[in-house]
Amino acid sequence: MEQTRAHELAVTAQRARILAMDMVHTAGSGHIGGSLSVMDLLTTLYFHTMKVAPEAPADPGRDRFVLSKGHCTPALYAMLALRGYFPVEDCKLFRSIKGHMSGHPDMRHVPGVDMSTGSLGQGISAAVGMALAGKLDKADWRVYTVLGDGEVEEGQVWEAAMAAAKYHLDNLCAFVDVNGLQIDGKTADVMPSEPLDAKFAAFNWNVLKVDGHDYAAIAAALEQAAACKGKPTMILAHTVKGKGVSFMENDPGWHGKAPNDEQFEKAMAELNAGLAELEGK
Repeated sequence: MEQTRAHELAVTAQRARILAMDMVHTAGSGHIGGSLSVMDLLTTLYFHTMKVAPEAPADPGRDRFVLSKGHCTPALYAMLALRGYFPVEDCKLFRSIKGHMSGHPDMRHVPGVDMSTGSLGQGISAAVGMALAGKLDKADWRVYTVLGDGEVEEGQVWEAAMAAAKYHLDNLCAFVDVNGLQIDGKTADVMPSEPLDAKFAAFNWNVLKVDGHDYAAIAAALEQAAACKGKPTMILAHTVKGKGVSFMENDPGWHGKAPNDEQFEKAMAELNAGLAELEGK
């Protein structure tokens, strides 16, 4: 990936982080920590790799995306808004009874959402079903999904992993957001799941590992996934929970909490300063 292209993605991701922070603060609730950690993954998918058409969100030839860690809608909705699926102003109604943007993805009411998710483990299961349907139809679109590293403690994740390998779903590419934290603390303390690379490899997946904040590395891994034949690909993306806000980074307390006014101002000051630096202002 050219440096200019990576810079453009960084600017978009920073704008999405600002939008996500505003959404959660306005709503007074939401999952900001894990949304900030996956923002660079989603930016690379929606603005570089995936074949999508915001003007035709139900286009049968589009690539599909499933947010398996469904609580991180601040990231997904911010991305869809910036990509042009709906006006950015709609994000102000996040988690509002007056709006249509609930705390978990809703495919009935939000343009661009391909699957309603929330119960952990079900998202990757749905993605496997989509990929299998694509195979049966001999379609050329691909399916992408993002899981949390706390989510992989769910047994359903491994049932889905077995099925994906059995049916040779090389049109499926999954990410695990390996930020090391979940709602109750470190994943290593709550329910250790490492080594994830050896486990998914044992389930006959093509396994890649990347820095989840390095756009060139993410894009290269996605290209390798598309080139892999005969098995699904799992990209283990090592990230920082709360990425971009100093007092939120690597703090499990920000898993599902909204900032108060003082914290919001501090967070926005940091995020806006980062954007200004990227834009050369």
